[in-house]
Amino acid sequence: MASIMFYEKPGCVNNTRQKVLLAAAGHSVWAKSLLIEKWTPLRLRPFFGDLPVPQWFNPSAPRIKSGELNPARMSEDEALLQMVNDPLLIRRPLMQVDDECRAGFDQTEVDRWIGLQSGLTTQDLETCPKSHLEQPCLEPAT
Repeated sequence: MASIMFYEKPGCVNNTRQKVLLAAAGHSVWAKSLLIEKWTPLRLRPFFGDLPVPQWFNPSAPRIKSGELNPARMSEDEALLQMVNDPLLIRRPLMQVDDECRAGFDQTEVDRWIGLQSGLTTQDLETCPKSHLEQPCLEPAT
């Protein structure tokens, strides 16, 4: 089983569900706050692999939802600088197992990568369940 460094937004309902699913599959999950981690573009870039830049972003982030930022119009460098300055923009979770890094929680991809031991669910574990609200997920839960 894998030992996973799991960068999350504390209090995020889906991040909690994702950690439970990983632990149920026998993985060790080491959760850290995505919001207080000291990110640099160089450190953040490996998590996105060959994903297109728009898929690097959390579509529920207030600045994305409001239209203030359009990830489809950003270069990699611009995207990374925006995310370093505003971690709420980062698609989560960020996960690292040994030297391999991933962003997001596509259950099928996570299962292929490290295995979910038939723990796949039809539940959407990526879209913020509060995304229908005017100002979703602005502050970490306390």
